[in-house]
Amino acid sequence: MIQDLPINDRLVIPAAELEWRFSRSSGPGGQGVNTTDSRVELRFDLESSKVLGPFRKARLKKALVSRMDGNCLRVVAAEERSQWQNRQKAMARLADLLREGLKPPPPKRRPTRPGRAAVRRRLEAKGRRSELKRRRQVRPSLDD
Repeated sequence: MIQDLPINDRLVIPAAELEWRFSRSSGPGGQGVNTTDSRVELRFDLESSKVLGPFRKARLKKALVSRMDGNCLRVVAAEERSQWQNRQKAMARLADLLREGLKPPPPKRRPTRPGRAAVRRRLEAKGRRSELKRRRQVRPSLDD
């Protein structure tokens, strides 16, 4: 039942590093909701992990700082009636979070300037708009 958590081709979190907690869910379940512990909380301690190197730990901490609870990454699943289904959802969410957190940051944006033709088109459009507004102005005639 307890299984390792594959993240990608080169990274698998061993089941021993995952901490499970179960409690009663407030979701669907009829009468059984009061008796079964179907809510699942999965915790993964980044700091004490043996499979993550210092570079990966630092990248995950920086990327997932809002999801961290101390040094632990916490995922909760309570949508399904069965504990097993909630376990599967929690594992999938944790794997997705770790995958996203390990992605390298996007490349820096290189500042660019608008091209000569774009500047010319913008100025021509401004001129047309200005001319249109100038023609709309009502000027009193000398005959009045």
